[in-house]
Amino acid sequence: MPVTPLEPRRPWKGKRIVLGVTGGIAAYKAIQVARDLTRLGGEVDVVLTKSAEKFVASLTFEGVTGRPVLTDLFSAKGAALHVRLGRDADVVAVAPATADFLARAAQGRADDLICTTLLATSAPVVICPAMNDKMYAHPQVQDNLDHLQNRLGYQIAGPVTGALAVSEGVGRGRLIEPWQIEEAVGRGLAVDDAFMGKSVLVTAGPTQEPIDPVRYIGNHSSGRMGYAIAQAAWRRGAKVTLVSGPSALDKPFGVDTVAVETAQDMHVAVAERIGDSDLNIFSAAVADFRPTDSRDVKLKRNESADRILVDLTENPDVARDTRANRKKGSVNVGFALETEHLVNNALAKLESKDFDLVVANDANEEGAGFSVRTNRVTFVEKDAQSERLPLMSKDQVAEEILDRARSLIIESQ
Repeated sequence: MPVTPLEPRRPWKGKRIVLGVTGGIAAYKAIQVARDLTRLGGEVDVVLTKSAEKFVASLTFEGVTGRPVLTDLFSAKGAALHVRLGRDADVVAVAPATADFLARAAQGRADDLICTTLLATSAPVVICPAMNDKMYAHPQVQDNLDHLQNRLGYQIAGPVTGALAVSEGVGRGRLIEPWQIEEAVGRGLAVDDAFMGKSVLVTAGPTQEPIDPVRYIGNHSSGRMGYAIAQAAWRRGAKVTLVSGPSALDKPFGVDTVAVETAQDMHVAVAERIGDSDLNIFSAAVADFRPTDSRDVKLKRNESADRILVDLTENPDVARDTRANRKKGSVNVGFALETEHLVNNALAKLESKDFDLVVANDANEEGAGFSVRTNRVTFVEKDAQSERLPLMSKDQVAEEILDRARSLIIESQ
């Protein structure tokens, strides 16, 4: 599911989105997609094929978008309808995209409104296939997808392996989930030349340092900030690797997620990958200490008298200790969660860990820090200048961080 409640925000806010819906059982998911894209601030024009109308009703889409549903190819109000749709669109998405649609789109057919709109647009196009697994595996379907992706430059999102229609079992052909379609649309809207072809490494979440097989030392980090950064970097066109401690959040769509548990695990995972990364963002709340001796069996209350003493030893510093592994010319962003002397402590961290930017926030401030959906951060850079941002959602903070990182990437080239 999305990291934060839906609200108008980048990159969807104020954008014209054409959502084509073709005739498959997965068409019901398109209703949620249309609603969510509208809540994200998009102006959504839904185009239904004749076969799609067998599965979902126009009235439903009108109810969730507040805009009329389009079905008729032959309309001449001003410019032809397909020309106006294609010209005005910031992105065109088709979800679900059936095998029949893929064949017609690959052939350049113009026999319905959505296929004709594709011929008339220069906007990015996102195709979300959905069909039976045997159909998806057919060589002709694969040839059509290859043509759409590699010849026409369309973005193909999905399908995934999962439950298919009743009696069809499980297989590869299931439409991706609505929130994933929305992220794919967001990538169509947000791709940035500064991030295209770049590798981004993000650390996120807490680490858990075991006392025994059932207890650990950790903190309240949910990973929400790092996950938002990773997803936003993918939307901008980067190849993103997220090294995440334990988190209940869904993995960001399109992102290579590496699950770790302890600070030592995270250190190894980062050291192995950071040499290929152009932008490194260390947002994880890594435990500074771990138990010196982790027990192999559960510590029992009746074995401990009145108290338990846990001897702690220092963990590796993931950002500092992997400096030598960094790619030459890479940009490095750190986080500083502080309870006092915010800017001074952030400056000390910037210097000791050779960061280009530190994102600092006050753990005592309401609405910031762990276990909340918002954050108020202060940017601290090498020239000792600082900028305090207003309270905003962590998704919005992620965009601000990547805006600043973008400038640093361009400066480093």
